[in-house]
Amino acid sequence: MEYAAIRHFADKRYCYAIEKGRFLIRLETKKGDVESVVLHVQDKYLPLELLDTRREYTMKITCSDNYIDYYEQILEIDVVCLRYFFEIKDTMGNVVYYGSHNFYKEFITDIDRMFDCPQNLREEEMLELPEWAKNRVVYQIFPSRYATDQEVAENEWYQSPIGHEADLKGSLRGIIRNLDYIRQLGADVIYMTPVFSSDSSHKYNIDDYYRIDPSFGTKEDLRELVEKAHGLGMYVILDGVFNHTAVDFFAFRDVMEKKEQSCYLDWYYINEFPLVTEPGKKPNYKTFSYAASMPKLNLQNKETADFVIDVATYWIQECDIDGWRLDVGDEINHAFWKRFRREIKAVKKDALIVGEIWHFAGDFLEGDEWDSIMNYQFYHAVTDMVAAEKICASSFTGILNFIKGNLNQGLEGYLWNFIDTHDTARFLHLVSQDTGKQKLAAAIQLLLPGMPVIYYGDEVGMDGGPDPDCRRGMLWDEERQDKELFYYYRTLIQIRHGYPVLTEGRIVYQYADDRTGLIYIERELKGQVIALVFHTRKGNAQLPELTGMKNLVNGMNFEGRLGDYETAVIVKQIRTNREGM
Repeated sequence: MEYAAIRHFADKRYCYAIEKGRFLIRLETKKGDVESVVLHVQDKYLPLELLDTRREYTMKITCSDNYIDYYEQILEIDVVCLRYFFEIKDTMGNVVYYGSHNFYKEFITDIDRMFDCPQNLREEEMLELPEWAKNRVVYQIFPSRYATDQEVAENEWYQSPIGHEADLKGSLRGIIRNLDYIRQLGADVIYMTPVFSSDSSHKYNIDDYYRIDPSFGTKEDLRELVEKAHGLGMYVILDGVFNHTAVDFFAFRDVMEKKEQSCYLDWYYINEFPLVTEPGKKPNYKTFSYAASMPKLNLQNKETADFVIDVATYWIQECDIDGWRLDVGDEINHAFWKRFRREIKAVKKDALIVGEIWHFAGDFLEGDEWDSIMNYQFYHAVTDMVAAEKICASSFTGILNFIKGNLNQGLEGYLWNFIDTHDTARFLHLVSQDTGKQKLAAAIQLLLPGMPVIYYGDEVGMDGGPDPDCRRGMLWDEERQDKELFYYYRTLIQIRHGYPVLTEGRIVYQYADDRTGLIYIERELKGQVIALVFHTRKGNAQLPELTGMKNLVNGMNFEGRLGDYETAVIVKQIRTNREGM
């Protein structure tokens, strides 16, 4: 038994309240090393001679990543404080007892050698997420290139490749004119990259946070966009660039002019004067990614933090936006984000807070900071398996299960799962215009739990290399659109909306077969059983046991096989008797 791989902490990741009186306890072990785990619990304060509160539960593996098995057990408790330990049996029949971070050969009876879970504390720390956002489909828009209400020549709009400086005259009114298109696709949430005053096409260097960029329109245009989106049953998320500003932002301008005498000196991280702002030279002040045009804000300074929070609450109050996506969120301190959450939720309790982070983000997702993240681990897993063909089906599911096994289970329906964004090459570019591969990636994105994010134009076959070429003008000319791909995306979204079992159902059976390239997931909800099958490679894969059952993807009876990169969603009439994994 690999003791070093056995892991548990009595904290919000391994021991937390799902709801009042219901708790989840999680234990990690080396993959394949353990035969069984029994969870032993008892009341901390009630003497056994007065009332025997001891209980035991056989824990189950809920998922496995490429190295770890995750055992979980849900308890119903009503105590002041719970004490517990684990009885672990390996595949050789050896038994060890694990409590309070120590291993024992004998059954643990001393409660001070057990783990400790105060019920009230955990319930007060319980994860609270906006119910409206769970498993919703997000449509990402780059406003300067999505749609316009002005005359733009076709050769200008459809230029490729495209650079940062191209002005396609995208506007909020252009987006308003196309809200019906977004709703027809089936998206539930519109996420727009920055819309505030800036001298760039991307607007990530903001010079006035209280002003909509004039090229996009006005505050009234944004208010109308939000109202009309809400009228169509959609939500609107804005991009919050709170890590850094433009050099033309009033505070930094004052620093440049007055130097050490500026009252805004503590708003930034200035090493020395004179400031080094020339392109190609390393700035002598902190910035985003050494970009001199994007000086980093010091959010440990209360005045700076007050300003940012006022901006964030202002747009919720003025235009009724539904939340913020936080740019470079992992480079801002936790104390600020805790305050940010409290103040945003005080203004709009169900506002969604989503952080941009390119790595695992468990420390931001414990219930007191963000509601979700941009799930780059999902992105890398899909591109590695489908585009680069570097990993196999089991490695892919292992990566997804690492995320599942290391986050609060309530977060699964909130992670922003994407296959490309304004910061990456288009997926179609990565797969050399192979729409079969794009369909597979879209199916994985749209048929699993989470908040799938469709980058504008993916649904009609938009191409584009790395930033800035991934930010081309939207394909509005129907002759340029891949209509078949559009209908495929729309069909997948309709299936997602029509069959909640895909995102809410419990997994009753799953496997990843590296020989055939199949990923099979069977879910059940309220007696309905759906089999979701992804074929992740070229060639044919046989599934004779599903022959004759309805495949929701094409509306026909399944013929028992899948072709190149094909997906099937099978409605099963009878639940299988196979054990869940």
